[in-house]
Amino acid sequence: MSEGNLSGKIALVTGASKGIGSAIAERLANDGARVAINYNTNRESAEVLKKKLPGSEIFKADISKRDEVRNMVSEVHSKMGRIDIVVNNAGIMDLMTFEDFQEDRFEKMHRINVMGPIYTVTETLEDLKQSKSGRIINIASNAGVGTAAPGTSFYAITKAAVIMFTKRLAFDLKGTGVRVNAIAPGWIATDLTTGGKGEDDIASLKEFFTSRTTLGMYGNTGHIAGVAAFLASEDSDYISGQVIVADGGRMDNLTHSL
Repeated sequence: MSEGNLSGKIALVTGASKGIGSAIAERLANDGARVAINYNTNRESAEVLKKKLPGSEIFKADISKRDEVRNMVSEVHSKMGRIDIVVNNAGIMDLMTFEDFQEDRFEKMHRINVMGPIYTVTETLEDLKQSKSGRIINIASNAGVGTAAPGTSFYAITKAAVIMFTKRLAFDLKGTGVRVNAIAPGWIATDLTTGGKGEDDIASLKEFFTSRTTLGMYGNTGHIAGVAAFLASEDSDYISGQVIVADGGRMDNLTHSL
């Protein structure tokens, strides 16, 4: 891989063994970064990704547990060095309506989708400050902005929290040089959105979400990885506290503003 504009940087990507996280890890590595690949259960996929990305290492941690995040960061320090870029990508989606609400399912989403990024930022913050140009990139969702997709209300609550976390953190890190931004993807074809579904169901999903965009398309992981690469680079030096909605121009939002 050729050295790019992230040469010399170390990037920690949570939930990087598959889907959007894997694509982001690959793109940052292509741009010159050394990537700390976080996984929780899918070690095999993490190992495969590591072989593709020279200079990368894999680190197991359940990001919903602060002690595991702390241990992971310590291991990254030992094996790789100071962290310059944090991509809070790990997350889960559990669809349910208000009629079938289950507290334990919502709490699991909250621990991973909200507390996970908080723990990861808390444990890497000194690194990012020392970097003088640290980057925090939070993967939210256009559900957190207000799409009309059925069954996503409780998932949307967790992603709205990520959006506000992004904005408040940007304020709180004033004067440190750390840039904090979020990406709010629309429907992306990944294991998260298509897992357990048959070919006909997946085709129907693609048709459904394609019909709801002004661009007449659904997203792939590369689209989100490209935005993440921009936010990780010097090209985004004048941007902080922002949410980039990458959803093909969805037309079924409650609002298009943040």
